[in-house]
Amino acid sequence: MEMVKKVFFILIVLYAFIFIGFYFFHDYFIFKPKKLPQDFNYSFDTNFEEVNLKTSDNAILNTLHFKVKKPKGVVLYFHGNKDNLNRWGDIASEFTKYDYDVFVIDYRGYGKSSGDRTEILMYNDAQMCYNYLKKQYDESTMVVYGRSLGGTFACFVASQNNPRQLILEATFSSLQDFLKSRFPLLPYSKLLKFKFNSNEFIGSIKCPTLIFHGMNDRLIPIEQAEKLFTQFNKETTSFIKIKKGTHHNLNNFLKYNEQLDNVLGFK
Repeated sequence: MEMVKKVFFILIVLYAFIFIGFYFFHDYFIFKPKKLPQDFNYSFDTNFEEVNLKTSDNAILNTLHFKVKKPKGVVLYFHGNKDNLNRWGDIASEFTKYDYDVFVIDYRGYGKSSGDRTEILMYNDAQMCYNYLKKQYDESTMVVYGRSLGGTFACFVASQNNPRQLILEATFSSLQDFLKSRFPLLPYSKLLKFKFNSNEFIGSIKCPTLIFHGMNDRLIPIEQAEKLFTQFNKETTSFIKIKKGTHHNLNNFLKYNEQLDNVLGFK
């Protein structure tokens, strides 16, 4: 009996330690930025322009604008939670093969971007990028793409505007749902400063939507995408499950590329 009490006490202490640690440091679990020096020079095979956007709170958002001759439109790309544009710019630039320009943003604290991170400010940043592009492109030619964490910003932007297409890759229904699938015992409703409830934006999304998810995704389980899909209009939404696909390799599959070609390859 004494041993049981000791084990129980240790578990309680451990739980309390995890609870307190997650409450004060959970943004470090969510965001994995890598800084870049302000004089860092990007190098990509595709023609691009580096653009710095100033926000209403005087933060600077570092962005890359990849450009092709006679673009059919533009892809506004919201990347995942790691690294910076030196990695994501290379990935986003692949969409230029469809004759689309590509615009990709580094979030606050990532790469050369500055500013404090709050959920509202990050949504405002996403909308600011959309507004910037809308001055240069007809909205009917604008595609919003969100990968992983970026899916929540893509859903937000699509819910507030009228882009031609929304594309989601390996994303979640909400941050709380995702974390519960990984660590089910913590009371996330009381812990989380960042909610990232993509599911709350879906009712206002009117454009066609394409959802990709790997069936072997061990970071964000496919059940997250399935839950998200149930809330979309089925007449305008396609859910593409990639067999053997993981969180990081969907672009290697023929099914993924065929679907992108169907959506972006029109003349």
